[in-house]
Amino acid sequence: MNNLQETTQFPTGSNRYIAVSYQLFVDNEAGVREIVEEAPAQHPFQFISGLGMALEAFESQVAHLNEGDAFEFTLSVEDAYGPYEEEHVIEAPKQTFMVNGRFDSDTIYPGAVLPLVNEEGFRFDGLVLEVKEEVVVLDLNHPLAGKTLYYKGKVEKAREASNEEIQGALNMMSGEGCGCGCDHDHEHGEEGCACGGHHHHEHGEEGCGCGGHHHHEHGEEGCACGGH
Repeated sequence: MNNLQETTQFPTGSNRYIAVSYQLFVDNEAGVREIVEEAPAQHPFQFISGLGMALEAFESQVAHLNEGDAFEFTLSVEDAYGPYEEEHVIEAPKQTFMVNGRFDSDTIYPGAVLPLVNEEGFRFDGLVLEVKEEVVVLDLNHPLAGKTLYYKGKVEKAREASNEEIQGALNMMSGEGCGCGCDHDHEHGEEGCACGGHHHHEHGEEGCGCGGHHHHEHGEEGCACGGH
C-alpha cells in the first residue's frame, strides 16, 4: 500500500539522478518485521533512472518524486527478487577456486559471500554453503529472494541527470569504471560500487549462471564461478 505525498510528476522515461534515504524491512521466520537494510541521508542510495540500476518496481515508485518527498510502499516477492529457487543452489568444482595450485581456503569457506561474474559479464554474489571434497556448494539466490519488501524513506535529491553522470553509470555497469559520475561520494564495500550501493542484482532472465564457461578471479574484481 502506497503512502506518497502529492507532487509534480516528472516524465518517467527521462534519465534522472535520484538519491534516496530509506529503511528496508522484511518479516523474519517468526513473522516479526525487522529492518535488514538502511541507507541514511548521509549515504543515500543513488542511481540514474532508466538504466536498470535499481529494481524496476522500486524505481517506478520513486523515479517521479521530487526532492523532499517521503515514500512508503511494499514490493511483493514477484516484484522484488522473486521466489527462492533450489535450482540456484549449485555445485562448482573446487579446481575453479585454485590459486597457485592450491585451493583458496582463505576466501572460500561456509558463509563467505563471493562476487561472481558470468561469461556475459553479469555480476552477482554467491553464498558459500558448504565446501566438500571435490566441489563447493554455492547459493546464487539473492539474499532477499522469497521476501516481501517494505520500504520507508525520503527522496534526498532528484533532478535530471547530466550526460557525464549517464555515461559514468554506463561505464560502471559495463565494468569499465567504478564511478557513476554523480556529484557525490559513494562508498565501496560488500555492496559493490553501484552508485551508492544497495541490492538490485537479479538472476531471472539474465541467468544466474555458475556452471559453464566462467572466470574465477581474485582481488578487486572478485571471482567468477564455474569452470572452463
